[in-house]
Amino acid sequence: MVDSIVNAVVDFFKNDIPAELIAFVISLFPVLELRGGMIAARLLEIDFIKAFLICYIGNMLPIPFILLFIKKIFAIMRKNKHLAKIVEKMEARSDKKKGTMEKYKEWGLLLFVAIPLPGTGGWTGALISALMDLRIKKSLPIITLGVFIAGLIMSLITYGIF
Repeated sequence: MVDSIVNAVVDFFKNDIPAELIAFVISLFPVLELRGGMIAARLLEIDFIKAFLICYIGNMLPIPFILLFIKKIFAIMRKNKHLAKIVEKMEARSDKKKGTMEKYKEWGLLLFVAIPLPGTGGWTGALISALMDLRIKKSLPIITLGVFIAGLIMSLITYGIF
C-alpha cells in the first residue's frame, strides 16, 4: 500500500517539484512517514545521506505537536459530528495498540515506532503516548530513537546500506 501511494505521488509531482521536497512532504504524512519518504527518495535518486536527513526531519517535525496538542485538537474535532467519527476511529485504532505498549512500557513504544510496518511509526506512537498521558520528556526521546531505527531499517531496504 505504501509503495503504491508513494509511486503515485512521485509520478504526479516529479516534473514540477524538487525531489527533496517530495520526499520531505511524503515523510510528513501519517501512514507514509519515513518509510514512504525513503522509498520516494530512492525512486527520485536522492543521495542516501541527504535522503535520510530529509525523511528523518520530515517524519519528526509533527511529533512534538502531536504529543502536545492532539487531545485539544480531538476535543475541538468532537464538536463536529463528522469529525467526531474520525476521532473515534483514531482512538479505537490506538486503543488496540495501547495494550502492547502498556505491557512493555518504554520498550514497547520504542519497538512500535522502530518497526517500519503499516500502522506503526512516529505518528501513531505519539498519538498513543498522548492518549496514555505519557510525559513528553519521556516519550519524545523514545519516539526520536524509534524513528531513527526505522530509518536505518528502511535505508537497508531501499538503498541496500546502512
